[in-house]
Amino acid sequence: MKVYKVKVNGKVYEVEVESVTESNATITTPSKAPVTEEKNTPVVSNGAGTDLKAPMAGTILDVKVKVGDSVNVGDVICILEAMKLENEVVADTAGVIRSIAVSKGDSVQNGQLLVVIG
Repeated sequence: MKVYKVKVNGKVYEVEVESVTESNATITTPSKAPVTEEKNTPVVSNGAGTDLKAPMAGTILDVKVKVGDSVNVGDVICILEAMKLENEVVADTAGVIRSIAVSKGDSVQNGQLLVVIG
């Protein structure tokens, strides 16, 4: 045993420590999986237009367009709530709204069809 003097908040203490032998312990940690971002890329559907799909799972709070509306790139199509945050889903192509597949209050999954822009 070894005796050490330790000073804590101005007071000196004597501490006895048993002898410690070194060991060659091996510590392994799992490597992190690579992170890949999923892009919301338009998918052309049967020549009828471009599908705009949900970029994440959530709830539709509002649909800002109607069938027949003209939209430009960047126009807000709907508001999607995910994890208590309101996210604007915007048009990634210009055109006319051909169909709307969701309504206010609908729950959607990642990749689910929202609207078709033609």
